[in-house]
Amino acid sequence: MSADELNRAVDLLLGQVGHWGTPRWEAEAANGLGTRADLVHRLVQRLADLSADVEGEPRRQVPRLGNDLALPDQLRAIASDLIAADAPEPVLSAAAADVAATRQEL
Repeated sequence: MSADELNRAVDLLLGQVGHWGTPRWEAEAANGLGTRADLVHRLVQRLADLSADVEGEPRRQVPRLGNDLALPDQLRAIASDLIAADAPEPVLSAAAADVAATRQEL
């Protein structure tokens, strides 16, 4: 169920931001901790870190691509990697909660 929960949370977030253009990504996040793009990139990094931990691999920095319009694709790919890594349910649930919290901060 947790993989479904994570997929659903990601789908909701992508439904919210998938159509955004550059000005919306560059707008200040509601939490005041950078732009909306910064906020989503930090989420992608946290999910990548969880995936590395589950796989027993070293954590690596997720590159910040030159175009923030790629962030939805990065998020989808990293969330899929976490699910494919056979992460335990508590990890997937925590990731889903993180995605949902980020969605609220946008």
